[in-house]
Order: sequence, then structure tokens, then C-alpha cells
Amino acid sequence: MAAPRRSWLVFGFSAEEAAGEPSPGPGPRRLEPGPEGIEGIRRVWPAWSYAVLDTGAGLEVLGAGLRRRLPAGCAEALPSETHVLLLRGRGRGPGAAAEAWPRAAALRGELRGAPAWRRALPPGPRRPPLPLLPGGFAVPRPPFFCELPPAPPLRALALGHEHVLALGANGEVYGWGGGRHGQLGHGGLESEQQPRLVEALAGVPMRAVAAGGWHSASISEGGDLYMWGWNESGQLALPSKAVAEEQDQDEDADTGAAELPPPREQPGAAFISIQAFPALLDLPQDVEVGAVSCGSRHTAAVTRDGELYTWGWGKYGQLGHGDNTSSDRPRRVEHLVAEGLRAQEVVCGPWNTYVCVLEQ
Repeated sequence: MAAPRRSWLVFGFSAEEAAGEPSPGPGPRRLEPGPEGIEGIRRVWPAWSYAVLDTGAGLEVLGAGLRRRLPAGCAEALPSETHVLLLRGRGRGPGAAAEAWPRAAALRGELRGAPAWRRALPPGPRRPPLPLLPGGFAVPRPPFFCELPPAPPLRALALGHEHVLALGANGEVYGWGGGRHGQLGHGGLESEQQPRLVEALAGVPMRAVAAGGWHSASISEGGDLYMWGWNESGQLALPSKAVAEEQDQDEDADTGAAELPPPREQPGAAFISIQAFPALLDLPQDVEVGAVSCGSRHTAAVTRDGELYTWGWGKYGQLGHGDNTSSDRPRRVEHLVAEGLRAQEVVCGPWNTYVCVLEQ
């Protein structure tokens, strides 16, 4: 029996659409490892209009109609629409550094001259992944580096549009930055300048955090999923007025109604736009969550049984259900089940979803 093969699929917004070209459809689209990626794609770091891939033979930039290999020595990436952060030299030994390069240079695969920013890294043991760096964290836009206090020690960090989430060494969660959508989890809408403990999760050790555009998620050691922040498109899997209106419009379009009536609310229906405290999310059949990722306004979770669930904004097919509808309830991606694919990892771009699957 052949060993399972790892591959990556992507649903939703494409680099072609970002370049103004026709859409290839909502997906799934398979990411090919490339001629030198013998081991297959290991990791994916998506931006809005392109992505950086770790092919096992190095890093490559994937955009509309192009694929460029980055210079040797690039080990990790954090891309944005203005710059790409790169960890060079594997983060160990002399010459290791974090650098920021203009997006255009990365799309050409040419890192010539001086980077827009550079921070040398001292020799040391294996460090947490980007964006964490000694003494602070990096962001893929000016000023590129933000200092952090020496305590508490952190083991992971996630960047939202306006906020930051961090996972402490003992499984505690910290949130700071912009808080106007409740994305910090402190119960209010105020911003925070320094890391502040999310007290609602104190005493429940977490093993992962994720930050979307304006919403947040964490997974406990026991596989429970907690979510908080903005729920405008149902990205917290709580009742959303926007999703209800979209579903009503779809129903009226199907019946050929000439005029659209107001959304049909059930008696006592309560739509939730902001959830400022972490809320436990029960997935169907009480499955345990192994991984979670957040896009701009959608969320994807992989269960420990290898199933993929998605919810939130779905305009570009990023939920993986073969349509362009949004959902404020977690739905299993049936395409993976039908094809006998087991989900292992998930990474959300702003408007798309990348999933690593095992296939026979």
C-alpha cells in the first residue's frame, strides 16, 4: 500500500482575480510543488494577491501567472501587499537576520541591494516562528519591528489588521492593539498598548492562537475552540444579520421575487455583531479541534479526525463548499470527505483558504 501523499489545496480568491484577470473558480485548486520541490510543499504564507511557498528546496513566490524562487537561505516568510518579511540563515549562526523587502522585488525573485529593513539575529537555539523575534516581533510594513517587554515569555504570536494575539509559555493568551471590535477578548472595546492577559481564558491552558482581520481564536490543550471579536459575516459562528440578509436575498432570487422584503427574523432572534469575551464554540458532533486559522472575515478549523470546517464570509468561495455564500454556522467541507482526503493543516489568506491534505 502506497504511503499517504501530502498536498495543498486552495479555495477562494486567486492571484488572477487580484490582477484583474478572470476568476479560475472557487476551487479547489491544487498547488503544485514545482520542479525542484521533490518533498512537496511544506508551508504556505498567503497575502491578498500572492503567496510564499516552502517547497522543501527553498522558498518560492506564487502570483498571477508567475512563480519565482527566492534566493537560497530564505527560511520563513510573512508577506503583505507592500513588503515581504524574510528570515534568512535559518535563524542560527552568524549572518542570520530578519529582513523586509518590497513586494515587487519578491515577485521578481530578485533581492538586490539593501532591504528596506534588516535586523541581525544572535546565534542561538531554535526560535519560535515569525513574527516573533528576540526582543519583540516583526510586521510586514513600516516600522517593521515592535519591541516587547521581557516578560511574559511568548511562544507564538499572531497578527490581525489592528491587533496582536500572543501565546505565553504556560498556555496563557495575551491581546493588545486595536480593540474597537472586541478582538482583544478583554470584555470591552478599548485599545491596549501593551500585552494584557485575556483573563477569561486564565486557568485554561491554550496551545494555539489565531488572529483574523478583526476577530480572534484559540485552541485549548483539550481541543476546545474559543472565539471572540467581530461577527459581521458570521466569522465567530454566531447569528449574523448580514448572513441572514444574504440568505434571504438568495431565496428571493431563486423564487423570482420582484422586490426584496426585509430579512425574516425569527421571534426573539438575537444577532450578534461583537463578542468581546472568548466564547466556547461547539462544532458538530463535539469534535476536538487540532488547528485553526482566521481570514479577514472567515474562519477554518481542522479537527483531530482530519475534517475541515469553515464559516464566515464566503463571497469568493473561500469556505470550500463550491458556492459563494456566507455562513454563520460551521459547515464541514464535503469535498475532502468525498475525495477521501484527510486535512492536516489550514492557513487562511485574507479572502482564501489553503488546506494541507493527506491522500492515498
